[in-house]
Amino acid sequence: MAEKAPLHLEGIVEHVLYRNDQNGYTVLELDVNGSPVTVVGEIGEAEEGERLLVDGEYVNHPRFGAQFRAQYWERKLPADALNIQKYLSSRAIKGIGPSLARKIVEAFGDQTLVIMEKEPTRLLEIRGISPKKCEAIAAEVQQIFALRSLMQFLAQYGIRSKYAMRAYQRWGAGAMDLLAANPYLLCSPGIDLEFQKADAVAYGMHFSASAPQRVQAGIVYLLQYNANSGYTCLPLDRLRPKVCSYLKVQPEDFDAAYAQALDEHVIYIYEKAERPFVFLEDYYIAERYIADRVGVIMDFSAPEDRTDFTELIDAQEKEQGMHYAALQRQAITTALSRGMVILTGGPGTGKTTTLNAIIALYEKQGYRVMIAAPTGRAASRVSDLTGYEASTIHRMLAVEYDMSGNMRFQHNEQNPLDCDVMVVDEMSMVDVLLFEHLLRALRLGCKLVLVGDCDQLPSVGAGNLLRDLIDSGRVPVVALKEIFRQAQKSSIITNAHKIIRGEYPDLTQKKSDCFFFQRLKPEPAISLMLELVQERLPKAYGYSPTEDIQVITPSRKGIMGVVELNQRLQEVLNPPSKSLPEVKSVLYTFREGDKVMQIKNNYDIIWHKDGENGTGIFNGDIGYLRAINRQSQEVVAEFDGRHVTYSFDQLDQLELAYAVTVHKSQGSEFQAVVMPLLGGFPKLYYRNLLYTAVTRARRLLILIGSKNVIYQMVDNNRRMYRYTCLREMLLEQQRPGTKTARLPEETDGAEAEEQEESS
Repeated sequence: MAEKAPLHLEGIVEHVLYRNDQNGYTVLELDVNGSPVTVVGEIGEAEEGERLLVDGEYVNHPRFGAQFRAQYWERKLPADALNIQKYLSSRAIKGIGPSLARKIVEAFGDQTLVIMEKEPTRLLEIRGISPKKCEAIAAEVQQIFALRSLMQFLAQYGIRSKYAMRAYQRWGAGAMDLLAANPYLLCSPGIDLEFQKADAVAYGMHFSASAPQRVQAGIVYLLQYNANSGYTCLPLDRLRPKVCSYLKVQPEDFDAAYAQALDEHVIYIYEKAERPFVFLEDYYIAERYIADRVGVIMDFSAPEDRTDFTELIDAQEKEQGMHYAALQRQAITTALSRGMVILTGGPGTGKTTTLNAIIALYEKQGYRVMIAAPTGRAASRVSDLTGYEASTIHRMLAVEYDMSGNMRFQHNEQNPLDCDVMVVDEMSMVDVLLFEHLLRALRLGCKLVLVGDCDQLPSVGAGNLLRDLIDSGRVPVVALKEIFRQAQKSSIITNAHKIIRGEYPDLTQKKSDCFFFQRLKPEPAISLMLELVQERLPKAYGYSPTEDIQVITPSRKGIMGVVELNQRLQEVLNPPSKSLPEVKSVLYTFREGDKVMQIKNNYDIIWHKDGENGTGIFNGDIGYLRAINRQSQEVVAEFDGRHVTYSFDQLDQLELAYAVTVHKSQGSEFQAVVMPLLGGFPKLYYRNLLYTAVTRARRLLILIGSKNVIYQMVDNNRRMYRYTCLREMLLEQQRPGTKTARLPEETDGAEAEEQEESS
């Protein structure tokens, strides 16, 4: 069926009813040959009196009736004196109100706007305009014309107005010239246009496929794409063919652009085993800084335990009425005596008890202790377990913006955090960029206690931080291994330890906290999952289907992947209703009441909670849609009591969260976890992914699917390999004569090749 051709309207803007300055979404009334038409779309800085040409279609809004949705538009400044006066009277130009607008138009007539742009000093002819005011008006006019020209230039390539606004905010009136020379600047951080769309702009401007600007942008794009998949760098011998293949250019084109990017410090290299690894600047600086800072901490902390903490630990045991195991005492002693320690261990091994003792003994010695975790849920969990207040790392560091609108953390080298000891829980989730910022915010003498389970999956963000720190041998590590008697009563805990040891979990028990239901075909497995979440578990345990129960799955794609399962779960848990407003995004139709997850860090979005305001919602935060307002093109979501407003244009930051991937579930615990395991993608089905999923369940775990798939996951101990150089950088800090832990053999690259993602 052929698509309908867009309709064309042309008229004068009568009234601007609503405008979102962040994304340019506008609702206005257009006078089309004397008839008013409501026009909506990303039209941007449209002003009353302008002539507007729009292509689009009529839509029927359930509340506001017929509207014309603009798909393409062109704005023309008013050409006749009457509409020029109306335009200026609308205060489109700062410093000009209705009275002054009338005087200017009376003096210059139909040529008013031409004179204001080309001969602004003639405004001095108008009584009441001083040289200072003339200069201010001229500057304002130049800005308006520059932004207008930029928006119209990009609109011809289908680029939405928000990107023009971002470019103008970054480069001002010179944005047009910069983009004419290099349209790939639109891919820069802060503007964030997709590479493919910038490529289309460049094609329209007749840039050649081998243009240095294009090849350099392609190098950056593929490095960033792989950083989004966890790699801080890529070996040059893999990057070169990937870029050449993706851009369809010759190796010599790559080499020229690569050399230029190195000279301009767009990219950096690090030699590892005589093999060059290529970094984007942020990731190179992060790994380099972490290695240097850890080296300083370890070089200046006591190399051996010289203080006897036995009496302190004995007194703490007596006070708490407990007995610490040998490894727990070792962990406490190491934390108190060294500048940095890593405490690891699986569930039920006493990490929380050990951490409580460490914190208590630090405080008894007068140390100021702060506790952080990578996510809100992880921070809340460590607060509940330890009884000490914890915060997310982002919130602890605090976000602010400079005059150019660039984000930075308030706490850094110049404004360090007021603490003597920093405890970080769930370290497996912390990526290198975040850890770099945290280290920069700590005084040089601040002690570090890093707590995590090294058998869990690595962070969603780039790097393999916890594993690299451990494998370097530069940091003292205490791994708790004994499962305490009370924890042994939990089948979730005992099965988790079996899995990580390479043993098959016990799937036969029927009167425990861990159940297995064999279903060998997708539809019966999904039907059982829906029945359990919607009816059986709420009825048997009193669990809320959305707040207490979480479906976790290994993959995003396929019939058992996140996208499909979310749609099926939404159908039964929050079905369509005339009383529930909806809005469509790329993947989902969102509905009021939906369970949602933030899927990218947004540092500047504002939230409100009980009279308190703050900024920042972060990757992995789970919440609920509370309102959808189609008139203002906004939705309101709630995350742990924090209410956040998103424009429709920002809905790509949200996904349904009735089902989430194992990666996205990290750092969280749920009363009940339901996990379908059937078929799928072999690369995603490996041991520590299953282990991570199992350990997300607090009281109840239900596995549905094939016993053979579960056994195959246990047998598959090929951990997810990530290209990083932190371990080698840490080893550079090794002092002569210092013992180093034995390092594991590095993979030959086969695993990395299979795991690596690229366009």
